[in-house]
Amino acid sequence: MPNFCPEIKLVKIVNRGKMVETIIRNDIPFDEGNYQLIEYQDSYFIDDKKKIKVKDLGSKVALTNAFFFDYLKEYHIPTAFLRKDGDNALKFSTYTEYPFRIKILNTADKRNAKIFGLKEGSELNLPVFEFHYGCGKESVITESHLIAFDLCTPEDMKLITRICSKINAVLKSFFERRNETLAEVCCHFGKYEDKVFLVGDFTPASIKILPKDESIKWTNPYKLKTANEVKKYTEHLFNIASVK
Repeated sequence: MPNFCPEIKLVKIVNRGKMVETIIRNDIPFDEGNYQLIEYQDSYFIDDKKKIKVKDLGSKVALTNAFFFDYLKEYHIPTAFLRKDGDNALKFSTYTEYPFRIKILNTADKRNAKIFGLKEGSELNLPVFEFHYGCGKESVITESHLIAFDLCTPEDMKLITRICSKINAVLKSFFERRNETLAEVCCHFGKYEDKVFLVGDFTPASIKILPKDESIKWTNPYKLKTANEVKKYTEHLFNIASVK
C-alpha cells in the first residue's frame, strides 16, 4: 500500500462560519480505482477561532450523511458517495471539487430578510439559489462570475443548477412529510472525467430545518453557539434519518 498523508480539511462554511472538522485521506487503492475516505471528527467550529468538542458528533454526522446520500440516489441524483466505512467515515469516489457552493433558500435567512424587508424565516414563493465563493461575508457571487473566471463551464453550470432543483424538491418533500420545513440546504459538487456529482454535505452547518409547529420546543439551527445546541440539532437530524 502506498504511503499517504492525511490532509486536514474543514468542511466549507455554509453560513456564519460554522463547520464540522473532517480528515480526508486520498489515493487509497480500491477495487474499482481510487477513492477518498472522509472521517468526521467530534469537533465543530463556531467561527474561525473557536472550536468545540461535541460527543458523538462524527459518528452521527456520518450516519446522517450516508442516509441522505442513499436517499437522493433513489431519485437518480448523481453523488460521489459509495458507502459508510466504520463509525465515523464515508467512502467517496475520486473527484475534483468545484471551488464554490450553492445555497438553496426556501425561507428568508437573516441577510435576505433584512434586504427585502421580510420576517426572518418567511417562506419564499420560489427557492433562491445563492452561489458562494470563499467563506467571508462577501462570498455571494453570480453564475456569470463563475463562468467568466473559468470556475465552471456553462454546460456544467446548467447541469448543476438542474441537479440542485431536484435535490431541493426531493428534500423539501421528505421533510414536509415529517412536519418540518427545509429552510436551506447547501450543495457542493465535484467532477471526475466528464461526470458531475453531488459531493456534500449534510451537516448541522449545511442543512437547516425548522418545525412547522412553532409551539414545540426546538433548537434554532442558525444559532448554534454551544456544544449542547450543536448536539441537540445534530441528534434531531440523526433521529429523522434513523426513522425507517
